[in-house]
Amino acid sequence: MTDAEYLTTPALGAVTGLRHGFFTRRGGVSEGPWAALNCSLSGQDDRERVRENRRRAAAALGLEREALHGLTQVHGIAVAEIGEAGWREGDGPAADAVVTRRPGIGLGIVTADCAPVLFADAAAGVIGAAHAGWRGAVAGVLEATLAAMERLGAARARVVAAIGPCIGQASYEVGPDLHDAVLARDAADARFLAPGRREDRWQFDLAGYCAHRLAAAGIAVAEAAGVDTLAEEARFFSHRRRTLAGGGPIGHQLSAIALAP
Repeated sequence: MTDAEYLTTPALGAVTGLRHGFFTRRGGVSEGPWAALNCSLSGQDDRERVRENRRRAAAALGLEREALHGLTQVHGIAVAEIGEAGWREGDGPAADAVVTRRPGIGLGIVTADCAPVLFADAAAGVIGAAHAGWRGAVAGVLEATLAAMERLGAARARVVAAIGPCIGQASYEVGPDLHDAVLARDAADARFLAPGRREDRWQFDLAGYCAHRLAAAGIAVAEAAGVDTLAEEARFFSHRRRTLAGGGPIGHQLSAIALAP
């Protein structure tokens, strides 16, 4: 396969003038554990191969590689804004979400089990992208993204958001640290924690939790791709799968959104 493969979601796909894609691991040039469409510049993969992968992904959305803006993701809630000037490839700020109102700019998030979330308010011409691992989701990275979009003129009642492929509940065994953090914020969120297969373990519904937080924040639509990254090895990189296999290098898939130039 020479074309970068990606998924779309119905609500975002219906927005005129918007381009988005949740890319799989298919359609790139990387080899070995990074095969094939690894889009993370922070790992051990050959940098030129990653740059070609990112070029292919950007081209699939009708963009130049230089238009694709990523972040140095740190599992926090900081949000970066792209105004008149962006940043060079690989030099993104330490943040876990990014927003813009500039057409022709691709907002990119890389993940390997965490939830990539793409946002759009078409009427205001404002978009956003967030990396939501459990720590960021609990701490409020999704709400922080919406607040940053509002500062650019968006209205959350118009915002459409899509949660891309991430680790599914059946695959996501968690311990007391996550369990306690989720319930400390809101005991009602126990609904996203199913009994685990072992004592003192639970199965966490990350996508469902993110959708709930978005709905509670008052957005128009929160949809989820419903794809489990751990369960589909041929299509997605997975940090948990790598951990269960004993470790080693890993690639990351890209999710991106842009306003048409």
